[in-house]
Amino acid sequence: MTILLGIIGILALIGIAWLMSNDKKNINYRAVGIMLAVQLFIAWFMLNTSIGKKVLQKIVDVFNKILSFGNEGIAFVFGDLAGKNFFFVNVLMMIVFVSALLSILTYTRILPLAIKYIGGAVAKITGLPKIESFVAANSMVFGDTTAILSVKSQIHKLSPNRLFIVVTSSLVAVSCSILGAYMQMIPAEYVLVALPINVFSGLILSSMVAPVPKEEDEEIDIKEMIPEKSLFEAIGNGALIGGKTALIVGAMLITYIGLLAMINFVLQKIVGMTFQEIIGYVFAPIAYMMGIPASEIVRSGSVMGTKVAANEFVAMLDFMKIMPDMSHKTVGIVSAFLVSFANFSSVGIVLGTVQAISGEQASRLAKVGLKVLLVATMGSILTGTIVGLFL
Repeated sequence: MTILLGIIGILALIGIAWLMSNDKKNINYRAVGIMLAVQLFIAWFMLNTSIGKKVLQKIVDVFNKILSFGNEGIAFVFGDLAGKNFFFVNVLMMIVFVSALLSILTYTRILPLAIKYIGGAVAKITGLPKIESFVAANSMVFGDTTAILSVKSQIHKLSPNRLFIVVTSSLVAVSCSILGAYMQMIPAEYVLVALPINVFSGLILSSMVAPVPKEEDEEIDIKEMIPEKSLFEAIGNGALIGGKTALIVGAMLITYIGLLAMINFVLQKIVGMTFQEIIGYVFAPIAYMMGIPASEIVRSGSVMGTKVAANEFVAMLDFMKIMPDMSHKTVGIVSAFLVSFANFSSVGIVLGTVQAISGEQASRLAKVGLKVLLVATMGSILTGTIVGLFL
């Protein structure tokens, strides 16, 4: 029954995207079909085959080993605080190490070249423009703002529909620099499975809502991704960016959790319910259509709604509390849903990034900001639903 609901949920998302489309005649149905098939294959292979499970476990082991190296640095700086239940030390400080590692891989051109060819392959298979495919692939590694900055020389040339696809697909993804933090809060295997599926979720829905006709395409210049002049500069900049990111995430968590506590106090006095309980009922039908068992849809919906209203870290902290009581299927679906930047604050961050590149394009984007968030959230729902089909 849950599999049937999941299939209906996927068809419903495709149908909603079609209804929202501003140019139905130019929807590339072939690309949509191919990308959906690729998503289903990835989820099936990684979650339902012995080879895929072994590959996934090996990847998880590699990530865990890398995180253990980061823990050495954290233990040296924080001493006895490391290893204890201090979120800032054990979770957020890992962002510093992973960010520096990504900078090394970027400076040595390993990541830029890999992303360029992955994006090129996506463009060739689906027929979508290279810019959109490149940003989607780039977002899987560097997240929304960095992915957009990597094509900043092209931003001012993009049509409104192409800009919509670029921004929306970047929001459905996350940055690898914070994967280490995620993997310490939710199961690592679902974090890693969600990454490639997210790439296609964002492209499927955004390219239906804002279709782009076939036209002359631009070449990608990876030099924009490599601003550093030396390896040590790359390491230093990566560590600084990671440190800033950790502080920003910490500041946002203090703010959002504090605000939620205040809102919950007021709501309990007025209606006898918390914000999480109310939003849980709002998102419960969506959770049900994703294939989550009926007995768990309200609590799952609460986590999902919190993620959209606040951010994924606040939602993951809430989810950690109830995860032991949830079924294996629910844990997988909700975990996959949470691995994205689709929330209100991220839309503001992306808008600010585009504003720094082109004020004219930022004005266009501001008019469709809520639409961008809606489609990006639908992308997260699509990812979670597809993962749920194979659990």
